Amino acid sequence: MRIVLLGPPGSGKGTQAALLHERLDLAHISTGALLRDAVDQQTELGQQAQRYMDAGNLVPDDLMLGLIEERLGQPDVANGFILDGYPRNLAQAEALDAVLERIGQPVDVAISVTVNEQEIVDRLSKRAIEEGRSDDTEEVIRNRLRVYAEQTAPVAGHYAARGQLREIDGMGAIDDVQQRLLDALQAG
Repeated sequence: MRIVLLGPPGSGKGTQAALLHERLDLAHISTGALLRDAVDQQTELGQQAQRYMDAGNLVPDDLMLGLIEERLGQPDVANGFILDGYPRNLAQAEALDAVLERIGQPVDVAISVTVNEQEIVDRLSKRAIEEGRSDDTEEVIRNRLRVYAEQTAPVAGHYAARGQLREIDGMGAIDDVQQRLLDALQAG
């Protein structure tokens, strides 16, 4: 099974993807972890990405897509994958579709985890305190949510138009959300 996991920052995507990875034996592909690994291993793409990151710039879409394509070629992806944190905009979704089509591994389902804004602010504020992240103020969190609404939320429409989108409620206990996610995967 090939899954794209969508949702705003703080919706629990990473937590749910990690649980799905364990439960379904699917490769968990987190773009943040992918970038860190490529930089740590000093791969060609990792070195290119590091130049952008060192300059304080975002890694360009084509480079990020190259890292994902490289990761999709690894043996543990044969059983399927969970993409966590990608695609972040419509251009990335379309480019990803082209890569997945070319390698014969198209997306089976996109799951959108929905959580109300105040809960997200509360979760991320708590995480900021626990991790000592003074930069995650309520104002910064609300701005990240605005950026998500403008750039990433339309990706759900891309998958909905293809009949691949399922939405789940991300509120409540982690185990309850996981069960809703598993139910959504079995529903189609």
